[in-house]
Amino acid sequence: MATALLSVCDKTGIVEFAKELKSLGYDIISSGGTAKKLKENSIECKEISDVTGFPEMLDGRVKTLNPKIHGGILARRDIPKHMEELKKLGINTIDIVAVNLYPFEETAKKIAKPADKNISQDIIENIDIGGVTLIRAAAKNYKDVLIVCSPADYSVIIENLKNKTVDNDLRLKLAGTAFRHTAYYDSLISNYLSYEDFPTQQAIPLKKLASLRYGENPHQRAALYSFGNEENSCAAISAKQLHGKELSYNNYLDLEASWRLVHEFDNPACAIIKHNNPCGCAEGTDVKDAYLKALACDPVSAFGGILAFNMVVDKAVAEEIAKLFVECVIAPDYCQDALDVLMTKKNIRILRQPNQYVKKPSTEYRMMADGMLVQDRDEQLLNETKTITKREPTKEERESLEFAWKICKHVKSNAIILVRGKQTVGVGAGQMSRIDSLNIAIKKMKEAKFEIDENKYPLVLASDAFFPFPDVVEGASKENVTAIIQPGGSIRDNLSIDLCNEKNIAMIFTSMRHFKH
Repeated sequence: MATALLSVCDKTGIVEFAKELKSLGYDIISSGGTAKKLKENSIECKEISDVTGFPEMLDGRVKTLNPKIHGGILARRDIPKHMEELKKLGINTIDIVAVNLYPFEETAKKIAKPADKNISQDIIENIDIGGVTLIRAAAKNYKDVLIVCSPADYSVIIENLKNKTVDNDLRLKLAGTAFRHTAYYDSLISNYLSYEDFPTQQAIPLKKLASLRYGENPHQRAALYSFGNEENSCAAISAKQLHGKELSYNNYLDLEASWRLVHEFDNPACAIIKHNNPCGCAEGTDVKDAYLKALACDPVSAFGGILAFNMVVDKAVAEEIAKLFVECVIAPDYCQDALDVLMTKKNIRILRQPNQYVKKPSTEYRMMADGMLVQDRDEQLLNETKTITKREPTKEERESLEFAWKICKHVKSNAIILVRGKQTVGVGAGQMSRIDSLNIAIKKMKEAKFEIDENKYPLVLASDAFFPFPDVVEGASKENVTAIIQPGGSIRDNLSIDLCNEKNIAMIFTSMRHFKH
């Protein structure tokens, strides 16, 4: 008679699954909690201890780790010697193993990883040993044993058993699922227990959230994954979509970029992103004021862009947004009358992310053809600022420089940002030459129409890297730039400093660059 071993922490559907197995003639072996559940529902089963001859011990830490269990799982039915050994030792084969694991992920969400390395015992006790071993043993012997580690697969198993359509493809698929499951589980544990920044070996727990229509281009397949064990995620991918079409691969990239940028600011702010670069960003007296100032920087590029706000979107700004075609809007929340306005636009995607973006030490991964680059995420802004020209920036200039530096950090290199007050007026991004980025920023500034007092708000410039030549200062001076912020560090810094002094331009060094490739 065929035998199934059922030992599950998540008991969803287990009673129905067991009843179906019994109707198909399976004997059932089960562990303590699962056995109790089955017996409460009048399903006959043997307990593990009845098979092994040993009681559960060490508060349940040892239940299934026994040759009478693992011999029955791992024996190859096509090897006579294996079957003779089982017969000699009085061990029966086990044909189905249905196991899911202690809720380590859920427990870790409730108990933050401690900075002092004093790991909670609750975390330790939710590290499954026997379950993982059962899954791996059954998956290794998949040709003879069906391994089921998700309640979602119970109906598939029953259907195929009833129809006698259990074939190698199904067995192999279940085995692959099982090993992915244990790999994900182990990666959660290893990351939680690891305090090394760049360990010799690294496992990344990824959980699929959705299939996407396509990737960057229609001929590329794509899916969205999240890092496991992220409780109260503040990222754009965990935002709730309230309206609009399915999000695309490129939408997610731009939403994340916009969400990170807009949370550089404490005052009402709006960031407009196009192709992962800001084409406008501003702080304002309210969200409408911030949006209109951000839009003024490059209204042409803003068409079809992504909007991010760091505060609640109200009806006043919604009415302005509705005048422009935009792909997505993301904000902490929306007034109902704002939603009423925005939802008249059928295709706009509206996302709510109530968890404010929090800067925290984290790791960033970037795929290469045969490997991966890993680095600390760039969550810093600057270490210190030092005026290196004869003239100090005025209070107004310094405030604008600090604003410009925050924008600059989020623009693809080479980056040049032109700012008046707390408003971008020109953005030059992603050029091979820094002077080309400057020329693009100047061109954008001259094409736009700004309602801004140029006497009150001087024009300032930010660069994400140092100036090896004085050409950027020369070009900036022709546009009446009055102050510059840049990292410094070129062997020819003195050329730019001297020219700034000659042109009465104040210049600040940050001693921290923000390349963004």
